[in-house]
Amino acid sequence: MNDVKLSKEEKKLLKAVEAGEFESVLTRKRRAELVTAARNTTRKDKRINIRISNRDLMAIQLRASEEGIPYQTFVSSIIHKYISGSLKDVSGGKRAQSVRSKSASRSSSDR
Repeated sequence: MNDVKLSKEEKKLLKAVEAGEFESVLTRKRRAELVTAARNTTRKDKRINIRISNRDLMAIQLRASEEGIPYQTFVSSIIHKYISGSLKDVSGGKRAQSVRSKSASRSSSDR
């Protein structure tokens, strides 16, 4: 972590945190809510079956191997990033539009 460059403000904040100048206000109720949200986010309780080309599957498996994760996990991650709008289109330099944004714009244009 020696390579991380912090601004003056970040250094001041880090120093204050390390000195114990901040106190957590996390209540038991809020912690339980956060734990439940985290479990629901990471729970994989549905299956899908898709057909893709052998070439695409081999490329996915290669990329997953480079990332050090199973290819199913890699595919699930891609889908999650697309849905949440954090998947970036490197060819166009844009973020992939989230499903909610697309459906909202379709709804307003349908009116």
